[in-house]
Amino acid sequence: MSYEELLTEIALADEQIIVMTAENRALVRNLPAILGKRFIDTGITEQTMIGAAAGLALRGRIPVVHALTSFLTMRAFEFVRTDVGIANLPVKLSGFIPGFLSDANGPTHQAIEDISLMRGIPNMTVFAPADEDDLVKMLPFIWRTDEPAYTRINTRKTAYDHEDYIPGKAEVISTGTDVTILTYGLLFEQALVAVDILRDEGLSVGLVNMRSLKPVDEQAILDAATSNLVVTLEDHFLTGGLYTIVAETFLKHRQTADVLPFALKDKWFRPALLPDVLQHEGFTGKQIAERILGYQTSHIQPDILKSQFAE
Repeated sequence: MSYEELLTEIALADEQIIVMTAENRALVRNLPAILGKRFIDTGITEQTMIGAAAGLALRGRIPVVHALTSFLTMRAFEFVRTDVGIANLPVKLSGFIPGFLSDANGPTHQAIEDISLMRGIPNMTVFAPADEDDLVKMLPFIWRTDEPAYTRINTRKTAYDHEDYIPGKAEVISTGTDVTILTYGLLFEQALVAVDILRDEGLSVGLVNMRSLKPVDEQAILDAATSNLVVTLEDHFLTGGLYTIVAETFLKHRQTADVLPFALKDKWFRPALLPDVLQHEGFTGKQIAERILGYQTSHIQPDILKSQFAE
């Protein structure tokens, strides 16, 4: 099932659902003819769309709103924060082409601070599905809550069959004693490749799909710390995303770990086709595995360090 098919099915079953867009119909091309007056295109006016969505939510509707992620989360930020977040209204934000998925677009269209911005809004929940299968398994739960929600929309088709979504829980793909990779969204695909390479090198590797970033599965993060190395992998700025969430969780629970982050450090990515973006920025599965292996060999492992202190 596709995103549009899922939204169509749910909207036809519930007349409270209103589909809105700021002249970005890529995900919902067929819905105007199906929903009629329950489809609203405000034009290139993200702020107006969010304000209108808040008004509709106050009148018992559930607006599902669409725009390019960079403009949905940044241009309309004050409206999302004030009209939706503070008021705690069930407006559902669908962000199109987040992170590396905007591939050939330049910095103005690159949403690589969206997780940081959205999770900082009171009452806002934040989600980042790994692919289309993950997306359609999560959205029915997300759309039926009374809370505002932001979802990184990822309609890439993969062969992976995800577990059913349990609200607020991560999807633990595997556990490992040497390395555990925590990731979300598009880079889940590359993490799978990296895991296979690392296992071929004899490492015990865990992989966790952090599909829900707020609320976040703190126990999954704490469990990852039982590995010798925790890797955070995300197409987002280093600040404010998964790396920060992991750090906050460890500090809250007085835990520590050896953490290797993969993220964009104070830079936007070079626009290109997606495979070239991943290669240039060092986010292919092969590059991820190579960097982890290099880190493993150049750092003292915790067990070795403990034995030195014991002596």
